[in-house]
Amino acid sequence: MIQRIQTLFLLGVAILMGMTNAYYIWGEQSVDQETVVTLTSMKLKVIDTAGTISNLSDDTLIREDATWYIGALTIVAALIAIFSALQFKNRLNQMKLGALNALVMASTLGVSYYKIYQYEGLIEGQGVISFGFYLPAGAMILNIIANRFIRKDEKLVKSVDRIR
Repeated sequence: MIQRIQTLFLLGVAILMGMTNAYYIWGEQSVDQETVVTLTSMKLKVIDTAGTISNLSDDTLIREDATWYIGALTIVAALIAIFSALQFKNRLNQMKLGALNALVMASTLGVSYYKIYQYEGLIEGQGVISFGFYLPAGAMILNIIANRFIRKDEKLVKSVDRIR
């Protein structure tokens, strides 16, 4: 049934993975505040701010790299979570989809961390991991909790079948 608690957790996984596309994963600012680097799930931007971070009209784009594969992984993870929530009649299939989704989310975190490590030396400054990096980690926790409840339901059904 769709109203079970694991469905809410799977919906939370889908929402968090979708929100990953809306937030920065990582950002770095040069010491003199002339250059800013931002990494999102779709692209990396290196921007010359001309010394004024708050005024966007004088910004110049220096470099832009595509990181669409991070965004694709987040969308795939969200779709797997939604599909898993709709597979409420087949709990074993739900558990398999949960394991697959854990791999996809782990690869999202791994690729994000690799890209942060790769782009860290672009400018001299202090980089900061942003909210978008932690969203897949939160989604992984919700996925683990959902799988635990799915497993609990499966054990309950099996125990009831033994009694009959």
